[in-house]
Amino acid sequence: MLSLLTNLPREVLIQQIYDGLVLLVLGMGTVFVFLVILIYATKLMSKICMKFDKPAAQPVKKTSQSAPSAKPAVSARSNDAAIAAAIAAAYDKDR
Repeated sequence: MLSLLTNLPREVLIQQIYDGLVLLVLGMGTVFVFLVILIYATKLMSKICMKFDKPAAQPVKKTSQSAPSAKPAVSARSNDAAIAAAIAAAYDKDR
């Protein structure tokens, strides 16, 4: 391969290097422009989807006089126990 390059005239080698650099710049420029368009299209799509998205319900503020309820903590513990049991059963079944 190297012997083929050394047999070519200098003008031909310079022209091939120039053509290669032009292709490099065009290819990288095309990819860069596409990625910029992709970024802005994603941002636009996000803004459009946010307009159709329903706003989340605002949390109700508790007054300092109301006592905290222990019921959610109990349900969370029972939920954790159910998840742990499901994991254990899946692990045993896999063996």
